[in-house]
Amino acid sequence: MKFTNGFWLTREGYDINFPRMVRDVKIEDERVTLFAPCKDINHRGDTLNIPSLTIELTAPVENVIRVKAWHHKGEVHRGPDFDVPPEEVSLNTESTQEELLVSNGSLQVRIQRNPFRVQFLHGDTMLTHMESKGLAWIQGPEKESYMRAQLNLGVGESLYGLGERFTPFVKNGQVVETWNKDGGTSSEQSYKNVPFYLSSRGYGVFVNHPENVSFELGSEAVSKTQFSVEGELMDYYVIDGPTPKEALGRYTELTGKPALPPAWSFGLWLTTSFTTDYNEETVNHFVDGMAERGIPLSVFHFDCFWMKEFEWCNFEWDRDCFPEPEAMLQRLKAKGLKICVWINPYIAEKSPLFDEAAANGYLLKKKNGDVWQWDLWQAGMGIVDFTNPDACEWYSSKLKSLLDMGVDTFKTDFGERIPTDVVYFDGSDPERMHNYYAFKFNQVVFDLLKQERGEGEAVVFARAATAGGQQFPVHWGGDCDATYESMAESLRGGLSLTLSGFGYWSHDIGGFENTATPDLFKRWTAFGLLSSHSRLHGSKSYRVPWLFDEEAVEVTRHFSQLKNRLMPYLFAKAVENRQTGVPVMRPMLLEFPDDRNSHVLDQQYMLGDSLLVAPIFNEEGIGSYYLPHGKWTHLLTGEVVEGGSWHQKHYDYMSLPLFVKENTILAMGKTNDRPDYDYADDVSFAIYQLNDGQKANAAVTDSTGRSKGKIEATRKGSQITITTDMESLSYSVVLKGMDSLTSVSSGDLEKLADGMCIRLKDSKEVVLTL
Repeated sequence: MKFTNGFWLTREGYDINFPRMVRDVKIEDERVTLFAPCKDINHRGDTLNIPSLTIELTAPVENVIRVKAWHHKGEVHRGPDFDVPPEEVSLNTESTQEELLVSNGSLQVRIQRNPFRVQFLHGDTMLTHMESKGLAWIQGPEKESYMRAQLNLGVGESLYGLGERFTPFVKNGQVVETWNKDGGTSSEQSYKNVPFYLSSRGYGVFVNHPENVSFELGSEAVSKTQFSVEGELMDYYVIDGPTPKEALGRYTELTGKPALPPAWSFGLWLTTSFTTDYNEETVNHFVDGMAERGIPLSVFHFDCFWMKEFEWCNFEWDRDCFPEPEAMLQRLKAKGLKICVWINPYIAEKSPLFDEAAANGYLLKKKNGDVWQWDLWQAGMGIVDFTNPDACEWYSSKLKSLLDMGVDTFKTDFGERIPTDVVYFDGSDPERMHNYYAFKFNQVVFDLLKQERGEGEAVVFARAATAGGQQFPVHWGGDCDATYESMAESLRGGLSLTLSGFGYWSHDIGGFENTATPDLFKRWTAFGLLSSHSRLHGSKSYRVPWLFDEEAVEVTRHFSQLKNRLMPYLFAKAVENRQTGVPVMRPMLLEFPDDRNSHVLDQQYMLGDSLLVAPIFNEEGIGSYYLPHGKWTHLLTGEVVEGGSWHQKHYDYMSLPLFVKENTILAMGKTNDRPDYDYADDVSFAIYQLNDGQKANAAVTDSTGRSKGKIEATRKGSQITITTDMESLSYSVVLKGMDSLTSVSSGDLEKLADGMCIRLKDSKEVVLTL
């Protein structure tokens, strides 16, 4: 929210009060409290009739400091709250008459007593600072209260994140309201609002407020990032990396690491689409058609109309279209498929469940006790109150019946249009629940899946989210259009989301609204199958590739098989995400923070730390991409390109800019018809451009995430020493972009067309001479 009228004036009706000095300090082992009056105190009389702010510094984890500031602390607190660790880390404090220095790990806070000023530093390096007016209590024209914080933006500093945002990737100059809305991918609205931003300078700021937080990112005061909330309290964390990747990882220490999705979820998902006509015959036609054409399929999804119209959700199959759902599901599962069905948290009035839910208090209520209802989406629908434990148990019981029938996962759609003129069972604040509702909804479904299917088998396909929602993967990008512009905006949203703590992201291949041209569908398919998760889905038309053209079939088969072969590499990155919080799909900034060119790139990304993907966004088939310094090898052609500049090249539909960075060991599997298999069995390790004096390694897991060992390669001059501790020793090593082998210390040597390959079965170490 903006409180000023240009640089000099305050907006009419607003009174801005900011600390002038630190009058008193209370230092404890785990807490430092500052008492800061909003007036210069020259004599005792100045202490009267003035507001004062109390500022508290604590630390929940290393290199993170929490800042809480309030005007009046007597305000009754009503949840919900983000689930963050308690502040139990001891702070190091040094105090003089002029300043106070508070530190936690590498993060230091230097507080100037008079005039009030705060600096946040990594060691001696300034990250950001708060000037004398940077913290304020503001009274509005109706005597309403706001708290505002401002942190300075450095010259050349870029900001990212704040959830899945389809506006420009770099957030500088934007105004962002973190209020979940169902606005598609073509507007400033977002399904997934996260009050966390990441700086190119290697720090992050998490504003610990589930309600609407208003951000002005260099837009009201152009040299400052400003965030404000209504009320008497401001609560935020400053997170030191010191790199963007490390800062993002520390943020997930606060709000939760993503769970490890099951390996099968990385394969291709196919849906019935939304309003299309379908029954079991249609489904079988799609499934069998994919198999007949050699296109690997992992999951089949039934969208909304698996239930009767006007009755969403009743959790009952429409028996007119699916007379034998149990038998149908078993027939589909016999074909090797997992089954997903669409759900949302709404109960239409025509649903047989409405009266039951209303009678038991399972739906949100108006202040007068009536059930809150409206007709937008479903006629007379109510909304499940997930603050009521009995409602959660009831809702879960309906889903459990579907799991018992053979369903494996749920598409947890909607959850954004949550009203605020309601009363919650547990007394939660409706403003704070608006965004947090999506967290509760997905948590209930995910926990049920974990309970019924086991750890590592739970996965949802969710649309709405807020901070912490990354714990319940996977999320997809919502309703995009069948245009190149919408394809690009979808990617921007996904990259913003992964810089907000989310490890996995998907999108509707070919666009949801309207029907893509064959050209667009093929380009989007390559992009979709080089995303962490991949789904063919549409609104009014089917998305099976043969309805576009025969080449679309070839493209879908080609990239589906490629993704399955990449699973040893991809799943190792998923395990890494569970451990570190670093996303599988990564903006270039995360891997190349020192390359200023990478800071603005939003039409390409890293898939893991070694693969660069640049989707094609035009009918001419021109791939335009930037390669950071070093040698890059095209994964499909073996072409070696020197980095450090922009490149442009034409690609046919079977290719796109897809490069492996130097000093990489890329693990590739032998299986291309499914994503879940034994990744260590006859795995191939391709060593790309290993430079003299460099070391590279790769980890291998099984399809549950259990480590099966790692391989390491070290080069000294013309010799490459390879060591491994893998349980299975059936593997091969291929050299890419290097001189030919002249000798090998052990193993069978086999010459390949694109390099030299050794196949090893009984050696923990081998020395290669080039």
